[in-house]
Amino acid sequence: MQTLSEIQFNELRQNGRVIESDGHGEKVIQLPDESYLKLFRRKHLISSELINPYAQRFANNAAALIQLRIPTIDINGVYNVPSIQRKVVHYQPLQGDVLRSYLKSSSPSEKEQLAIELGAFIATLHDSGVYFRSLHMGNIVRTVDRGLGLIDIADMRCLNRPFKDSERLRNFQHMIRYSEDMMLFGDAVQPLLNAYHEKAKSPDSLKLALKKLLPA
Repeated sequence: MQTLSEIQFNELRQNGRVIESDGHGEKVIQLPDESYLKLFRRKHLISSELINPYAQRFANNAAALIQLRIPTIDINGVYNVPSIQRKVVHYQPLQGDVLRSYLKSSSPSEKEQLAIELGAFIATLHDSGVYFRSLHMGNIVRTVDRGLGLIDIADMRCLNRPFKDSERLRNFQHMIRYSEDMMLFGDAVQPLLNAYHEKAKSPDSLKLALKKLLPA
C-alpha cells in the first residue's frame, strides 16, 4: 500500500466527480478517464482494520476473483492518505449493467434465461468458496461479453473450499431477503434454483430448503 501526500492525492482526484458520499465525507469519486476512487474510513478506533484494512481486502478480493476467472473490477492501486485519514482504492470498473437495471428492461424469456445463467453462476461461486454476503442484483453485472461478474466486493471472503450445505442456504437467505430483486425475475426464480441445483449437484434436501425460502 503506497502512502500519498495531500498534494499527490489531490492530483490523482483532479477533476473527479463525487458520486457517493455520506455524513463522514466522500466515498466514491469518478475520474475523467472513467476509473474510480473508493475511499475507506476506519469506523472504530480498535478493529481488525488496523491489521487488514478494508481497502486492501477489496483489492485482494479482486485478485482472488480474477484468479478464479470470475469477472470483476481491475485494481490500479491501493493508497494510504494520512491527511484525510482514508485508505483509497483506484480501480477500473467492470463494464456492463447491474442485474437490477438489466432485469427491468428484459422480456419474460430473457429473464428466464438470465435466471438459469445466474443459478449456475452462484453455484460456481459456492463451489469455488466465494462467500459474498452482499450477493444481490445490485452487485452482479451482466458484462459486455454477456457473462456475469461481481462488483462492490469489500464484503467478501474466499474460503478456499466448496461451501457446506448450511453455508449455501445462508448465502441464498441473504440474497432472497431483497424481495424487490426477486420480484424482478417474475416466474423465473424457480428456474434459477433448478439451475443452481443442477450445476452444484446439491442434495435434494438443500433444494427443498431453498424452495421454502421463496414467497408463497
